[in-house]
Amino acid sequence: MTSWEAKAAAKRESTSAKIPPSWRLSAEDLQKAKNQRDLTGSFIQQFLTEHDNNITSKNSLELVGSLSCGDLSALEVATAFCKTAAVAHQINNCLHEIFFDVAIERATYLDAYFAQHKKAIGPLHGLPISLKDQFHVKGVDTTMGYVGWIGSNLGVTQPSQIHKLESQNVSELLSLGAVLYCKTSVPQTLLFGETKNNIIGQTLNPHNQNLSCGGSSGGEGALQALRGSTLGVGTDIGGSVRIPAAFNGIFSIKPTPERLSYRDAANTNPGQNTYRSTLGFLSTSLDGLELIFRAVLSTKPWLKDPAVVPIPFRQALIDEYMSRVQPNGSLKELEQPIKLAVLWTDDVVQPHPPITRGLNTVVTALQRAGHLVVSWDPPSHMTANAVHVSFLKADGAHDIHSHLSLSGEPLIPDLLESFKLKPPMGLLQYQENTLKGLSYEKQYSDYWNQTASGDGQIVDAIIMPVAPHAAVIPGKYHHTAYTEAINLMNYSAVVIPVTKADKSIDVFDGTYCPKNEKDKRNWEAYDPEIYHGAPVGVQLVARKFEEEKILAIAKIAAAALEESKVSGNK
Repeated sequence: MTSWEAKAAAKRESTSAKIPPSWRLSAEDLQKAKNQRDLTGSFIQQFLTEHDNNITSKNSLELVGSLSCGDLSALEVATAFCKTAAVAHQINNCLHEIFFDVAIERATYLDAYFAQHKKAIGPLHGLPISLKDQFHVKGVDTTMGYVGWIGSNLGVTQPSQIHKLESQNVSELLSLGAVLYCKTSVPQTLLFGETKNNIIGQTLNPHNQNLSCGGSSGGEGALQALRGSTLGVGTDIGGSVRIPAAFNGIFSIKPTPERLSYRDAANTNPGQNTYRSTLGFLSTSLDGLELIFRAVLSTKPWLKDPAVVPIPFRQALIDEYMSRVQPNGSLKELEQPIKLAVLWTDDVVQPHPPITRGLNTVVTALQRAGHLVVSWDPPSHMTANAVHVSFLKADGAHDIHSHLSLSGEPLIPDLLESFKLKPPMGLLQYQENTLKGLSYEKQYSDYWNQTASGDGQIVDAIIMPVAPHAAVIPGKYHHTAYTEAINLMNYSAVVIPVTKADKSIDVFDGTYCPKNEKDKRNWEAYDPEIYHGAPVGVQLVARKFEEEKILAIAKIAAAALEESKVSGNK
């Protein structure tokens, strides 16, 4: 029997062989990349043509505009992004699957369609979209980071179905005119805030290779930081689209689970649906998030997936908020300000100085724009975190070990303790924990509702950390409650980039007295020199099924931030 190490090595070689020879970097260039702290911007651009860089510098909406009017062909756009993704993978190890040949063929078809009909095939016509390695594309592996599923699709047990299954989301994207070209790296199990597995090893942060790219949609975040994609599909059950967005300086949206289709996608412990994983998006722009969210909902995903709630895209919700502000995010005269709450700390693990500065930057920008910001002191997020984690581990890691056993691969060292094989949780305990979760949801909702008691205006959204640190030092991600609490309540959330860690400003505070052992480990892990240049993002959180609302508020916050930067430079 072939060893799991040999299978993984063969897979790596097979993936690399799919990169055209003319796009492969020299040994000297690869070594240069290993020694480079920041791989983004001018570093990766040196390996590409000016035309390629001009194309990949555009964001999703601009690309769609150029494609739909014929200024750019689908073929030249697909080629530019395939080439950039190929270089990104060579210097950053961020891809699981490469199918550039399929993308080129698809782009050629789209160009022929455009030439014949003088119109685009759909709202995503010719737009390259990357996929987290959970989504089935016909003819392509879905390993989800498990060696045992190399050469197959994770979750497909009948040989006749291998490489023939297509996730509903993939079908929707193709019907909308998208070009699919690669699948991005994930951590083994998916249940990890970094990206590491036994197939390709570790994906680091392109902005600062001392740090992690996050997880579990970490390859998506890294690829977009390197401009190998402007728009990608991920998933989130504990922060998995929000963490990579914050760590890589991009945007993401985590909808309420039943808003988009997860049908025929691979997942860890798929039978656990008390707190479901949700399909979400990552993008280099807020407009990209809105573009794909609107487009996918236009396919009426609820007609094919009974788990999806039939809610079409609600433009009126966006218009309602945007009508109250100027283009720069500032409040119009006589309009009601947006009321936001800020969670500075969950009182368990104190955020590092760059995160606190990031929160202050957002709050100051919004206040200068005329909006209200109040403090947020909700029921303890640790209660939510404990309940949520209990469901992620309810099966005693039997699903995870069933996949490991296919090849004999071990758990990666980071997960050895967390996912030891144990007896599953008993039904009575499962039900008791369900009641605890429901009770917490009610307490949180009651707290939110009482914010109207003083001025009659309820809080529109919460500003809070994604993690207690910027893009983290590998092995130092000790506290996930900032994201997991939001998953327990199935709230809608958008991440926006704010700033970068700066060693000259974000100095270590040696006088801080940690509240507990976890807080101590997190605080002592902060090193201004190592973290320098790490992206800092925040999450904006609204309630269930308020995706359009939180997109609008994110636009307002981003515009206010930009205006604040411009004003500060004057």
